[in-house]
Amino acid sequence: MTLEYDQIGGEEKMYSAVIFDWDGTLADTREIIVHSFQKVLRKIGCRVSDEFLERLIGIGARNMFKKSLEATGRMYDEEMIDNLLKEKMEIHLELTPKVKLFDGAISLLESLRPKVKIALATMSNRKVIDKMLKEKGIQNYFDYVLTADEVKNPKPDPEAFLKCAEAIECEPEKCVVVEDSIFGVIAARRAGMRCIAVPSGSYSRSELEREKPDLIVDSLKEKDKILAYILGKDRPL
Repeated sequence: MTLEYDQIGGEEKMYSAVIFDWDGTLADTREIIVHSFQKVLRKIGCRVSDEFLERLIGIGARNMFKKSLEATGRMYDEEMIDNLLKEKMEIHLELTPKVKLFDGAISLLESLRPKVKIALATMSNRKVIDKMLKEKGIQNYFDYVLTADEVKNPKPDPEAFLKCAEAIECEPEKCVVVEDSIFGVIAARRAGMRCIAVPSGSYSRSELEREKPDLIVDSLKEKDKILAYILGKDRPL
């Protein structure tokens, strides 16, 4: 059982779980995500900028394809999207060895692991995320991993976070989400959870601040600040 000290009013609150995002939060996946999308889109003559795709990371590949096609005036149906997703996943799987964990990620996970439950809520595909977790040797840090394959409504809908909380048997108000995107911050708030934002993805600190996360850190290397928020003022070290 862990305590988080709410300095506003001096109220003590219990935090029992941390839910991490993957893309842009724990791992620097931006380059391979953009590359895999662009390779598939260009085959069908759909041209969007890298920045356009970067700003959509976090809402799920299906929605990213739909928004790309809509932005270029292309018609589509669900069968077409399914085929694009299959092609994109095959490319993505080939590129996973290029993914690097952000500095401080493993140290933070190691510090949290004995004290709280840890879940991963990612809009990546199950095959992709399982392969990356195994390659990085960090699958055992997580009590539960939820992917885009297990949700109907991707972020900013709170479904992913609420399903994680249910799976690890933790009330939403006892969960802290760690996210890099505005979609994730919004989803955490809608889920009734606290949120720590890290501007390590495609969104700036000021953009994240506008969504009112409970804490913003510049990187996961600010472990002491993150632990102080999650584990409380008198956290065990």
